[in-house]
Amino acid sequence: MYNVAITGTGVFTPTARITNDELVAAFNSYADLWNAENAAAIASGTVEAKPHSSSDFILAASGIENRYVLDKEGVLDPARMYPRFTPRSDDQPGFMAEIGVDAAQKALSVAGVDAADVDLVICAASNMERAYPAIAVEIQQLLGAGGFAFDMNVACSSATFGIQTAADMIRSGSIRRALVINPEICSAHLEWRDRDCHFIFGDVATATLLERDEDLNVPHFKVLSTRCATQFSNNIRNNNGYLRRTIDAMEDRRDMQFMQNGRKVFKEVLPLVSKHIADHLADEGVAATDLRRLWLHQANKTMNDYIGKKVLGRTPAPDEQPNILQDYANTSSAGSIIAFSKHSNDLEPGDKGLICSFGAGYSVGSVIVERA
Repeated sequence: MYNVAITGTGVFTPTARITNDELVAAFNSYADLWNAENAAAIASGTVEAKPHSSSDFILAASGIENRYVLDKEGVLDPARMYPRFTPRSDDQPGFMAEIGVDAAQKALSVAGVDAADVDLVICAASNMERAYPAIAVEIQQLLGAGGFAFDMNVACSSATFGIQTAADMIRSGSIRRALVINPEICSAHLEWRDRDCHFIFGDVATATLLERDEDLNVPHFKVLSTRCATQFSNNIRNNNGYLRRTIDAMEDRRDMQFMQNGRKVFKEVLPLVSKHIADHLADEGVAATDLRRLWLHQANKTMNDYIGKKVLGRTPAPDEQPNILQDYANTSSAGSIIAFSKHSNDLEPGDKGLICSFGAGYSVGSVIVERA
């Protein structure tokens, strides 16, 4: 059995940013248009008018202030309210592959590793832009990586599940190096016309390079332990898929985009994740006081504050539990990796930390690391 290390990470950030104020202005214009079109039904009481959103409501509900997206114009068009991408031919790089390659190249550059020396590419994300060929195989080709590649979908936990999968292969000796890539184009699955969730998501891509921990001459993190768990729930769901036409559901339907029962998610996920982390630490002989940093899934500030306090037994200091949510919004599986990538270089040798992501499934994955 071999030891595993994280030797590089990379983050692709779109150039287009949407502030809460911009988003609220677009949503409120959409609501006004919809209310005008349905004025008679609203007056008769058969339908309810769409209420306005506000920046104060968004910040209080989520802690989000901005988000990055691949297309800003389509999202902020009150007559559209979703991204507008230029169609690409089959011989052009896909959207996910393009941003995934950018993040991967940054991770390889940090580690000083050539793509040709990578044995495995996992594309782990909450959505795939097509069924096949696998996005991961396309990324493998564009990078010039060796070995093999495959896609993985465990919703918001995809990154940590991908890390465990790659780490297990490295431990067993079947591969030496792996790239776990998380291209998350969440703007395409979000229902921007729903006041309760229109502010949640943003777009990004992250990449994590894992290697066999032998004779490494670059700063790195030892992967001490990984753990994953799932428990079925309908409280976070997206019904879109290739069976839509078989049930005559090709029209614009709310249930074919991101949906969640927020109150139940809070009530059920928080204790699930807190216990998962506590059990993982206990089984590995790591005390909460041994943790220098928590890199948590960036879904909601209140959720992270609760989990951090539960794990550490006190309110975490800002540098113990860094948030990037205010800048990036929820980027699904990529969130914890963004936090790790941007807030890990200051750790000293021997410092331990924990990466954790959680979400639909329910699913939760945790990775205990130590600075080398």
